[in-house]
Amino acid sequence: MNINYPKVGLKIGLEVHQQLDTETKLFCSCKPKLFKEESEITFLRRLRPTQSELGQIDPAAFFEFQKGVKILYEANRETSCLVEMDEEPPHDLNREAVEIALTAALMMNAKSVDEIHVMRKTVIDGSNTTGFQRTCVIALDGELDIEGKKVPIQHVSLEEDAARKMVKKDSVIRYRIDRLGIPLIEVTTAPVIYSPQEAEKTALAIGRVMRATRKVRRGLGTIRQDLNISIRDGALTEIKGVQQLELVSKAVEYEVQRQLGLLKIKAELKKRGVTEKIIKDEFVDVTPIFKQTKCRVIQKAVSQNQLVLAVKLPMFAGLLKMELAPGMRLGMEMADIARFWGRVGGIFHTDELPAYGVTVKETEDLKKLVKAEPQDAVVFVADSVENANDAIEVVTQRAREAVMGVPEETRAANLDGTTRYMRPRPGAARMYPETDVPPIQLSEDHVENLRACLPELPEQKMKRLTKEYGLNLKLVRQILNSQYTDLFEALAQETKVSPTVIAVALTETMKALRRDGIEVEKVSDEQLKELFHLVDAGETAKEAISDSITWLSKNENATAKEAVKSLGLTMISQEELEKIIDDLIRENRSLIEERKEGAFGPLMGMVMKRTRGRVKVESVSETLKRKLKDLV
Repeated sequence: MNINYPKVGLKIGLEVHQQLDTETKLFCSCKPKLFKEESEITFLRRLRPTQSELGQIDPAAFFEFQKGVKILYEANRETSCLVEMDEEPPHDLNREAVEIALTAALMMNAKSVDEIHVMRKTVIDGSNTTGFQRTCVIALDGELDIEGKKVPIQHVSLEEDAARKMVKKDSVIRYRIDRLGIPLIEVTTAPVIYSPQEAEKTALAIGRVMRATRKVRRGLGTIRQDLNISIRDGALTEIKGVQQLELVSKAVEYEVQRQLGLLKIKAELKKRGVTEKIIKDEFVDVTPIFKQTKCRVIQKAVSQNQLVLAVKLPMFAGLLKMELAPGMRLGMEMADIARFWGRVGGIFHTDELPAYGVTVKETEDLKKLVKAEPQDAVVFVADSVENANDAIEVVTQRAREAVMGVPEETRAANLDGTTRYMRPRPGAARMYPETDVPPIQLSEDHVENLRACLPELPEQKMKRLTKEYGLNLKLVRQILNSQYTDLFEALAQETKVSPTVIAVALTETMKALRRDGIEVEKVSDEQLKELFHLVDAGETAKEAISDSITWLSKNENATAKEAVKSLGLTMISQEELEKIIDDLIRENRSLIEERKEGAFGPLMGMVMKRTRGRVKVESVSETLKRKLKDLV
């Protein structure tokens, strides 16, 4: 879909969050790492919203409370203590984390605050045992040069990461608190980004600066981007948790498409004469229609003495199935909201019926019972009385919002760049002072001392890598945008493997594998180092790198040597190579007689296919050319 972004008035603000690589957590001395074994400690809680100092309750916090869920926390003694369990006040703010955040801020030309004050931000979805997240501003008013444009950095903050959501079963959510308290740096830009590509470039530039400190954690889940997006006549929407940098532009594209789609629906509803007033909370019990249904979801609900509740949406026929963006429709948005507010599995609507076991007759009887005309849509849900009522009530509210256009809300990012409803946008009532952590003063001398020994800036590193390792500009950019910059330099210095081969493997090969669904993040630096040292020692060929990484991603804690051996990728001897070539020459006599030395290309492909990364390309080429020349 081609969109003129300046014409639609697109504005984007970025929030980039990155875990810091510190010795301890932000407010205690626990190790900042995740555990995989069974938990040693569990405890159950339910969190409730509280009023701010002005007597206000944050709408997002109230939304989470309305779900009525309980949280089962899991912990072990190495990664969590009484601070994470909210049984002991937080310790002093981690000074190492402050230094890293301040270093990154100074690299972005931000001005440090005189005094660091910790604040509490209300969060009661269960991800924080306290019911709030601790955060503090480190610096303000910075800027980054993005291809000649100055992008303002509004603030650089330091905050604690949240607990890990494991699984939800019925009304209980399990969280592990090993991640809770790991230091995060947050970098927030002004909303002066006007295209998806510019948003991605800005996120990459911020990521480069943070990686340049050499004090950030790596791997899936250690960095995420939040996007604040709006268009003309649309609404400000916050998208949370875009984990891959390359998905930033895609998330923006899809959100603009979604909002434009909702504006089309608004225009169509206006054309049909629909107003908020004609959408009424008149719910109808339609359970009798489905007593003999073949639909398994409804069948199960009816067998448990639950009800099927329906509502008519006047003049909405055809609009619930209208695609807003790939994989996103108005009916799906209603279903997402119903799941959260109504605690139901989903909804049914007549734009997609008959389907799912619901017959034509059941659909016609349903419309007749709720007095729906052909131009009307009907939404219904099968669940308990309370859940069904809550779900249908928010569906009608979402229908009224569709009449108005685009509602303000917070949405969660999916792995493909699409989004789903998460919660209402938070209000100002969610922030208030933290009284348990004393403020930290930042003297001018301390700040200047840090400024005097800042790490190498990305622009400087780009020039140096190009000069020192003979890489082209494209490869240098890819290395700087990856999480492997330091690893590349270490391998280029420790081995005789071509820097270009190393750079391509750590960027283009990794990207291709990730695109194929390979979880390359599971392969550690140590495993990659060992693999390249095997190539350097002649124990395997560079052609074996891709297959070895794939194998290592599926065999945690294995060695690169085990990968090479298991895949049969150990180097073959010159004698074995010559035998393989002799066999192929014998099998392809007619080809050689016909093409003479021109048979080299096809034969080269045959040899490489048969040796499967167990021999260097140069050796194959040299040996094959020599044998062909002798034969011809």
